[in-house]
Amino acid sequence: MSAEDRLERLWTPYRMSYVRGEEADSGVAEADACPFCRIAAGGAQSGGAQAGGAQSGLVVHRGATAFVVLNLYPYNPGHLMVVPDRHVADYTDLDAAETAEVATLTQRALTTLRAVSQPHGFNVGLNLGGVAGGSLSQHLHQHVVPRWSGDANFMTVIGQTKTLPQLLEDTRDLLAAAWPQED
Repeated sequence: MSAEDRLERLWTPYRMSYVRGEEADSGVAEADACPFCRIAAGGAQSGGAQAGGAQSGLVVHRGATAFVVLNLYPYNPGHLMVVPDRHVADYTDLDAAETAEVATLTQRALTTLRAVSQPHGFNVGLNLGGVAGGSLSQHLHQHVVPRWSGDANFMTVIGQTKTLPQLLEDTRDLLAAAWPQED
């Protein structure tokens, strides 16, 4: 008989199809299944709710080869993602123009968030591959998450509830209005 390990278990059997990769075998074309590809196909203007569905309305800025969009499930208010238009999984798959634009848009995202929200810091990064935390790992995207002292409070830690003081659409409008003009 083994000793009790005193760990609590959170059972999530509904995730097993995701772990097995069964969702990827749904018969839906990859580009149709990818929300970032739907947003990229949505056109040149910012904020339109074209082919990308609900999240297309959260586009803050569109560049020549990439766009900036609010995360539909943000960690914090203003949680942005910088996404190349092209469906690639790895950072090394980007061409020189895409790499430059992703870097430039990330810098502009930081500048804009500082102007609009005055965060105390940022988490900026890529999750390459599903095991690294990338829930949409087949389409590269860089997270830009503003952070404030105490933003992980008792509601998040104890109540497992994230409180967001601003609607996504309002956040998008503020960020799009403050987005730096092209050089």
